[in-house]
Amino acid sequence: MMDRNYGVNSEVGVLKTVMLHRPGGELKRLTPKNSSTLLFDGLPWVERAGEEHDAFAGALRDRGVEVLYVRELLAEALAVDKGRAAAVDSLYNEPETALENLVREFLDTLAPEQLAAVLIEGLTKQELLDQFPAGSTAETSLAWRMMRPQGFVIAPLPNTMFTRDSSLWLPTGAAVTSLAMPARRRETALTSVIYNYHPRFADVPHHYNHGLESVEGGDVLLIAPGVLAIGVGERTTAAGAERLARKAFKTGTVHEVLAVPIAQRRATMHLDTICTMVDEDKLVMYAPAEHQLSAYPLRPVGDDIAVGEAMPFVRAASEASKRDLQVIHTGTLDRVTADREQWDDGNNTLALAPGRVIAYERNTITNEKLAKAGVEVVTIPGSELVTGRGGPRCMSCPIWRED
Repeated sequence: MMDRNYGVNSEVGVLKTVMLHRPGGELKRLTPKNSSTLLFDGLPWVERAGEEHDAFAGALRDRGVEVLYVRELLAEALAVDKGRAAAVDSLYNEPETALENLVREFLDTLAPEQLAAVLIEGLTKQELLDQFPAGSTAETSLAWRMMRPQGFVIAPLPNTMFTRDSSLWLPTGAAVTSLAMPARRRETALTSVIYNYHPRFADVPHHYNHGLESVEGGDVLLIAPGVLAIGVGERTTAAGAERLARKAFKTGTVHEVLAVPIAQRRATMHLDTICTMVDEDKLVMYAPAEHQLSAYPLRPVGDDIAVGEAMPFVRAASEASKRDLQVIHTGTLDRVTADREQWDDGNNTLALAPGRVIAYERNTITNEKLAKAGVEVVTIPGSELVTGRGGPRCMSCPIWRED
């Protein structure tokens, strides 16, 4: 690990390189009618969301973290012919209609930076006509004739800002995940293009791909070196967790996986909306979950795995990591406060180093409790970013942490 600039073997090792996506035009596509379909609970003030994200990126850079951006990486991957073809092919499985062929013809006219923007921000029928008058020749397409001017010929991807979900990194390489929700599935296709065709990732091994069972990065915590916890719930299936466990065991760097059933609710869509590591022996957790969460230990046995009996999650994590883990509760044991700060991603922290995390400034009670427990909290604004139900961990994909 020390001779290469990628790999992650814990949640709290010193963060060296991270991948972010600055929210932009794709958020302007959100309306009261489509926001729930596109998985947002509100309509963010887009310009302010960008400013808040800039503050997040600035806090990372100020502490020596290299920040990579999805849009820039994607544009550079699209400059490779095979990368461009893979990205365009991801839009349609069988491009046979006049509309699909028209869109491909238009995309062929775009420079890599323009193509990256369209693939993330989406494209409407009217925008296509404005930019590509040849679209008027698509009258033979029923889909084109029946589509309203503001209908999407390419859907936007407003959740791209949550880079944690579409890929994760193990000590030996990357795992492009398989997103469960239809509104997000194309995100992983674009992430695959980056990892497959960007020169920076040319020699990186891949440990999962977006055609397999559903697994999302927000459900995967590296509790300690060699120990993964995988939430099984709304976004990650039991089959996905098992397959990822088998693949992780094959790397030789993981010796135990904890499969953690979580409630099928919007507020607890991922394991990292319930708890995150803030130090080698500390985690912040939604208070009611401490006595509700259980875990099934999975261990490799030759080429197979053994599934142990379920036990309380904190106990299982302590035993697997060989540490007596201290739990810091989100909010307080008062249920109202705990629910409010959990909803606002009070425990969705991003560790910069052991005992130092980034968190939303709005979760004042949780942040105070972290500070009292000896954890340094770097706060960032998040009034608009939080409308997508994600915090600093959700918005970041660590590519390299020190051991």
